[in-house]
Amino acid sequence: MEVKTVDIKPVAGIVSEYSDDYDSNLIAILQQSQDEYGYLPKSVLKEISRLTEVPLTRIFGVVTFYSQFTLIPRGKHAIKICNGTACHVRGVDEVKESVKEHLNVVEGETTADYQFTLETVACIGTCFLAPVMMVDDRYFGKLTTDSVTDIVKEYSN
Repeated sequence: MEVKTVDIKPVAGIVSEYSDDYDSNLIAILQQSQDEYGYLPKSVLKEISRLTEVPLTRIFGVVTFYSQFTLIPRGKHAIKICNGTACHVRGVDEVKESVKEHLNVVEGETTADYQFTLETVACIGTCFLAPVMMVDDRYFGKLTTDSVTDIVKEYSN
């Protein structure tokens, strides 16, 4: 997958919102930067370090400690497929294979066009809808191999 080139100009505006108390606002700066870029490119982290004088090693420590942050480009849409017991019993494996085949990715990957990132999660908490998946913040339940293809097509550009 080709790595995107990013414009680091927005970083200065983000950092400037947090005045001089950069150390205690580092997580907020990182969250806002990730919102801007969809992930945290290394060039952005270097620029945050330069502007805040927070060592790059500390910034990487924070980014790699908290699961909310990602150093890998993510898709415009996040697809989360439940891998819980109820979903497993009700055929989520076939549903998952259908999504993987349609998107041409494996779990944890992002499509080449950066439209989708496919993840599996331990439980979404909606067992009555099993098998279930989420696209962004929207739940889809009682899935079949045909219905997931239609759902993914709905989110395609």
